[in-house]
Amino acid sequence: MPKKLITEWTIMEASRRGEKTLSVDAQTIVTAAAWDRARQLGVRLEKKTREAASQPTVSSKTSEGPAKGQQTVAIGSDHGGFQLKEQLKPYLESLGYKAVDLGTYSEDACDYPDFAYAVARMVSLGDAAKGIMIDSVGSASAIVANKLPGIRAVCCSNEFSARSSREHNDANVLTLGGKIHGVELAKSIVKVWLETSFAGGRHQNRVDKISEIER
Repeated sequence: MPKKLITEWTIMEASRRGEKTLSVDAQTIVTAAAWDRARQLGVRLEKKTREAASQPTVSSKTSEGPAKGQQTVAIGSDHGGFQLKEQLKPYLESLGYKAVDLGTYSEDACDYPDFAYAVARMVSLGDAAKGIMIDSVGSASAIVANKLPGIRAVCCSNEFSARSSREHNDANVLTLGGKIHGVELAKSIVKVWLETSFAGGRHQNRVDKISEIER
């Protein structure tokens, strides 16, 4: 079972619905931005008792969250990728995609696994068609994302590798490096990656073998 995740977006959605208390347990990851936003909005994060442990906990998936569909792209970063993330968000919108920002929301130091997990989990659950995660180099976030079921995360350095990862591997999470990729290169990689379809055919058998290994 994947761990539950509470992000800043989870807190804002809960506050909008008028919820003042969210239950968390030892298996719930709460990002630093979520704690800060909870304090600002007066949302209490309450640890579950053992008696209540069998009850469902809140997760980042809500009935009123981002709509499932081909146009939804989850995007996240750590502090090293924050500036590039901020520049890519409006670019995604200009391409016709709905960008769901899962943090981080500043250049304050934070841990990339929290945000790579958030992006990959949203894709794994089917709440986003694809995900983009940016840390300083890109490879670390790919390692994290690939721990989740159904995720095929790739760190691409150019348009060729982006196109190949989609055509041959049906990659669904793209990772980039905020200290490696300039904004124009990143935009060109993102555009090619999002607009390239999986070729299927002989490649489907290979992707199926990846899924078998995962199981």
